[in-house]
Amino acid sequence: MTSILTITLNPTVDLAISTPRIEPERKLRCTRPHSDPGGGGLNVSRAISALGGNSTAFVALGGTTGDKVMRLLAEAGIGVFPFPAPGETRMSFSATDQETGEQYRFVMPGPDWGSKDVTRALARIARAAPEGGIVVLSGSQPPGVPEDFHARLATKIARTRAQLFLDTSGKPLHNLLDARFKPADVLRMDELEAEGLAGRPLPDRTDSADFAQDLVTRGIANAVIVARGADGNVLATREGRWFAKAAKVKVVSKVGAGDSFVAGFTLALSRGHSLPDALRHGAATASAAVTTPATVMCSAAMVRKLLPQCPVSPL
Repeated sequence: MTSILTITLNPTVDLAISTPRIEPERKLRCTRPHSDPGGGGLNVSRAISALGGNSTAFVALGGTTGDKVMRLLAEAGIGVFPFPAPGETRMSFSATDQETGEQYRFVMPGPDWGSKDVTRALARIARAAPEGGIVVLSGSQPPGVPEDFHARLATKIARTRAQLFLDTSGKPLHNLLDARFKPADVLRMDELEAEGLAGRPLPDRTDSADFAQDLVTRGIANAVIVARGADGNVLATREGRWFAKAAKVKVVSKVGAGDSFVAGFTLALSRGHSLPDALRHGAATASAAVTTPATVMCSAAMVRKLLPQCPVSPL
């Protein structure tokens, strides 16, 4: 199996509670909080572990909240490459209205980074990157981390021959369009992010595939994935375009679905599966993830059950 390193610059302790009804100006009697280590890369590592795989998590940690993240990762049996963050690790909070099923998510910004912190992090990641392995950068960037961090990272790890998988959004995603160095082997984004990057609606699968393949042609990545929510996932390379259906399941929480897709997709590739089959595993893992509450990871058994419901077809 190919070695996997996940990167989380802006981790969090995710707290999840529920209450009978969310209303203003009232004391809301809540369930006991459920806490998990969070942030894009950590969620990918947790999902890989739930699927029976292994990865190492490069994670920037600081303060007592950072200590809690470290402890939670140790309890989960996830290998950690810690990096000293320039401040206290953030916390995030989700609250579910039991009456409506609606979920409210409150996400903190994280500590401010300086240029020296960025330089040190890039050097540490370059040392941690597995030779010929897979490096997954997922999740938000802390304040102060430059928008071209992805391109800088790609340059740093080039000597290791590791593949770089990116799952990003906002300004860092838009910055990829102007990167001088090809920043990714695989780039994933959701439907809204893709439409924002394209500057137009992408109403059907073919539209998403056309846009994804255009990004490949422009040298943004070797493969581009667009997640279309309950419809499924599109993947495009220079050689072809494929679509994997999402399984029809009862949605409990969408939290972590994207990271779970990345985990299933990455783990399948690390085990030697083809890109289309990795797309199928990613779709099944994301479908399984939405059946679990809050930040609870899906099970390998559920993913195996849903795989037949996520067929892949060429576009």
